[in-house]
Amino acid sequence: MSLLDHLSAKLNAIAAQSLTRTLRRADGGTAPRQTINGRPLLMFCSNDYLGLAAEPAIAEALAEGARLWGGGSGASPLVSGHSAAHEAVTDTLAAWFAPHIPEARAIGFCTGYMANLAVVTALGDEHTEIFSEQLNHASLIDAARLAKAKVTRFPHADLAALRTALAASTVKVKLIVTDAVFSMDGDLAPLPGLLALAEEFDAWLIVDDAHGFGVLGAKGRGSLEYFGLHSERLILVGTLGKAAGLAGAFVAAHATIVEYLLQAARNFIFSTASPPAIEHALLTSFALIEGPLGAARRANLVALQARLRDGLMALIDRHPRLGWHLTDSATPIQPLIVGGNAEVMALAAALESAGLRVPGIRPPTVAAGTARLRITLCGTHTTADVDELLSALERAAAAQEQAA
Repeated sequence: MSLLDHLSAKLNAIAAQSLTRTLRRADGGTAPRQTINGRPLLMFCSNDYLGLAAEPAIAEALAEGARLWGGGSGASPLVSGHSAAHEAVTDTLAAWFAPHIPEARAIGFCTGYMANLAVVTALGDEHTEIFSEQLNHASLIDAARLAKAKVTRFPHADLAALRTALAASTVKVKLIVTDAVFSMDGDLAPLPGLLALAEEFDAWLIVDDAHGFGVLGAKGRGSLEYFGLHSERLILVGTLGKAAGLAGAFVAAHATIVEYLLQAARNFIFSTASPPAIEHALLTSFALIEGPLGAARRANLVALQARLRDGLMALIDRHPRLGWHLTDSATPIQPLIVGGNAEVMALAAALESAGLRVPGIRPPTVAAGTARLRITLCGTHTTADVDELLSALERAAAAQEQAA
């Protein structure tokens, strides 16, 4: 069999399970209302939680950064790519997390995926055991696979199971690795309990705060601020392409850990540094996140989340035969669990026909039988937007129930 025949057979198998993925062309910048494949749609699928990607001040700062720094950085950070703009970003982040991590220092990466690969593979050597949360993001799963460490998975949010595994471990270094906000469920990891176990069993806690940074906490500094955590055992990974509205990622940790990453993290050493214009614009993003605009948009998110959940729960009560349900989420990620792959894609298609884009999420991203609409809210959505989504879902639910 030729490679093309082999791949065609695999593609046919993917299609038979209603798992085919397709690209869609955006004809304008990220916003609650966006033109996709030439058609205006109301969007509930972006991770731009504060609406900063389209904020004029960000665009102006990015243009100013390009005038000051040009285009690309030209080299890896350790050659010549680490600019004063990069340093200003990591210095700001170190100061942000100093109340939570003693002797805090930060290091930048081009993407969150790269940051997770870097920190887990660099720290996860043959003397280490990684305790990985069952619902961790794919980047953390891949990182654990690439690390030289032993890997032990523990059930979702199960502190008792983790305690048992930690007590049985005999390695020199223990790394507990978890998402802070689980990207497909929207719920929060029990970080205070995880940190308590890290303290008790001489372990370290790696927290991927991709979906908490900018959203959680009074100043938007994420899950550590939200829970009021403080420990040198905290190793925080954050992404800057979601609530921060731009691109990039960082690790904030004790200075010794960051110095080791600088020496040993292959994703940092062998990658060209991010464009300094983006770093320049990130300083404006940080000011907006912790300022009045960020506070107002986080407050709007909380209000919209409550309105959406109330509406969805009422919808589920009206159509019990469909078997839909919600996850326990107090974040802008509000999944509606539908069940089957074909059913969720039919629901997503019905919404798109009504002018709304809400993606259907299927295995292997989520467990079999738990396909869902991943509804995400933005701080620039309105109550009218949420009501439009609820009305469209009501019509689709009624149609599905009648057809069943």
